[in-house]
Amino acid sequence: MSFAFAINHMTAPQLTLAAFFALAARIGVPQVEIRNDIAGNAILDGLPASSVRQLALDTDVSIISINALQQFNIWSEVRAAEAEELAAYCAGSGARALVLVADNSGQAFDSATRIAKATEALIGLAPILRKHGITGLVECLGFESCTLRSKREAVAAIDAAGGREVFRLTHDTFHHHLAGEPELFPELTGLVHISGVEDPDIAVRDMRDSHRLLVGPRDRLDTIGQIAALRRGGYSGPLSFEPFAEDLRHLADPAGAVEESMAYIKDGLKARAA
Repeated sequence: MSFAFAINHMTAPQLTLAAFFALAARIGVPQVEIRNDIAGNAILDGLPASSVRQLALDTDVSIISINALQQFNIWSEVRAAEAEELAAYCAGSGARALVLVADNSGQAFDSATRIAKATEALIGLAPILRKHGITGLVECLGFESCTLRSKREAVAAIDAAGGREVFRLTHDTFHHHLAGEPELFPELTGLVHISGVEDPDIAVRDMRDSHRLLVGPRDRLDTIGQIAALRRGGYSGPLSFEPFAEDLRHLADPAGAVEESMAYIKDGLKARAA
């Protein structure tokens, strides 16, 4: 059984981009996600895309995505300009995809309006992504304040926009658990974000990014079960660590922590397959 792990820069946000790439190479996870929202290390803080590409080549890692275009489903001229800038940066850095994160402002829309707004945005995004030769990874957030929680609605929007050749879903094990949506859509999934929540006292509706840890034996999200179901459905792409807890910024040995979590996930998936 093969496993394609990746790591998001949020796994060790205290590291510079060079140190983060070196960490990925050292632990044998040569696929990375870079971000435009890490203070002091943000890729758009003046570091040219060509420099990021060369850094990846020098450390023998591949960039699977840039995370992210925020509020993608609230389309405007400003959003289109942001998308163009990020898509060009993706292409220049060698990144294969751009994560598209749904608006989390708490605006109340009915289902038809949510689909219509996402469709409008995807229609606007498609020619930008095609021009730069990259994929758009649509990410619904499970928070009740999100304007696009359902992957089913995201798929409806992708189809309404005629965009299956340029768009895929991001399945986030944290957000999938919060949304309570049973459908997985493995055939349309382009990336899986993995993290775990261990706090036994926090209600599901109150879970936030600050509770997201590396996946371990006390995980409440059934991350291993979600991964197993996606793999049974045909998903064979990367499993990208994306924890957010503040404690991770202070780990003495982030490489060891990621390796321990990878081993736990591998053992868990093998046990389920036995």
